Amino acid sequence: MQIVIAILAFCVIIIIHELGHFTAAKLCGIQVNEFAIGMGPVILRKKGKETNYVIRLLPIGGSVSMEGEQDSSDNPRAFNRKPVWQRMIVILAGPIMNLILGFFVAMIYVCTISNIGTTTVSVVNDIPGITSQLMVGDEIVSVENTTVWTTFDIQYKMQNNGGRTDENGNLLLDFKVKRGGEVITLKDVQFKVETDDNGNSDVIYSFYVQPLERNFLTVIEYSGRETASISRMIMFTLADLFKGKYGLKDLSGPVGTVTVVSQSVSYGLPSFCYLFAFITINVGVFNLLPIPALDGCRFLFLLIEAIRRKPLKPEIEGVVHLVGFGLLMVLMLVVTFGDISKLISGGFN
Repeated sequence: MQIVIAILAFCVIIIIHELGHFTAAKLCGIQVNEFAIGMGPVILRKKGKETNYVIRLLPIGGSVSMEGEQDSSDNPRAFNRKPVWQRMIVILAGPIMNLILGFFVAMIYVCTISNIGTTTVSVVNDIPGITSQLMVGDEIVSVENTTVWTTFDIQYKMQNNGGRTDENGNLLLDFKVKRGGEVITLKDVQFKVETDDNGNSDVIYSFYVQPLERNFLTVIEYSGRETASISRMIMFTLADLFKGKYGLKDLSGPVGTVTVVSQSVSYGLPSFCYLFAFITINVGVFNLLPIPALDGCRFLFLLIEAIRRKPLKPEIEGVVHLVGFGLLMVLMLVVTFGDISKLISGGFN
């Protein structure tokens, strides 16, 4: 049952993305020839007034095929015949819908967790050998020069720190806090680090934050903060990936994603909702990157067209997207193989 829920959740994310393209295309008067969910052989096809609705065997993607999208068309309703700003809207609609979905799922998450943490310090614990500079009432503005929007931002920066330590092995972090209406900098705030027998290190939190009073406005605000926080964290992770901090073994494809989502179901609705929001926001952010075959690259070509006032040769764009799609498929195969290997060895537990 958990696997079924995970696959359905994955399909919802895909459908929402493609519905974004589809709806925007229809509103702009573009002829949509096919709306497809999945990849591979067709298992179900239904003919609409002008659109074929298709379900394919593998639920790992989807597509909206528009008249004049790949080749030039004289049809007045063709994609290539529409103003560049309308085509930009159609291309961006998919990832934006993923971000909107992430916001609404984040709202469910915020409504189902027992407490919503703020960024204001409520308790400071005394830990032997630690002299904390934080004080009750401090509103944490940033950690290590990264602006803090949610409690998760604080946790993320403390766990993904620069590794600065003092002579006793205590972690050192720079904070900016608002205290008495003034923003002050706290240099080298100390946190104790404990290491287990396996060499794994954990930062010991010496403070707690105040809970948020939950009402309609605070739920809306915090859900927006969570969406922005997750989006930024994904960008940080992608940057670390390109810097070589993470390798292919750290990536997960559809198999790994479904496995982790199915595991989150057993932990309850809040865990499932947070992971669901994370994945759909990840899909939205990743698709906005200017990588060939992704929406971000298609938007980049349209932006170049708007600046040049004429499109690039379709052959050039076609080759770029074809090569990009091929490389993405190779990457997906490699990552999927790694997912299956982890699944067999119990690496997802």
